Amino acid sequence: MSETIPAWRSQSAPSLAEFEGLAMEVFRGLPEKFRALCADVVIQVEDFATDEVLDHMGIDDPFDLMGLFQGVGLPFRSEAISGAMPNMIWLYRRPILDYWAEHEDPLGAVIAHVLVHEIGHHFGLSDADMEAIEAAAED
Repeated sequence: MSETIPAWRSQSAPSLAEFEGLAMEVFRGLPEKFRALCADVVIQVEDFATDEVLDHMGIDDPFDLMGLFQGVGLPFRSEAISGAMPNMIWLYRRPILDYWAEHEDPLGAVIAHVLVHEIGHHFGLSDADMEAIEAAAED
């Protein structure tokens, strides 16, 4: 009987640990110069953003937030600031998986898009800046 069950039926969504491993693999695939500028950034994977984060951002549906940059972007950093928390990038597994399930992009490509977007915030880029860059790249 088990020989007739399609292989996909035994597949499951990646766990948090597996998803984090994939995110680190995607990060290691980014250009070295880009990664070097992100040396102090901590990448964290969770299923969803906290209620506090969602409330602060005015987001009602936790599936609407796939990633978040928290910290002070490179252009705004000062050596005089002491005791500051490290810059963090949060990747939210469940919203990313939900997006992936509804689109044709490979999961690694979706993770890469979200990760690069959040790294863009680390560089001090706004959402509008990144949308303009993506639009120019598509032309």
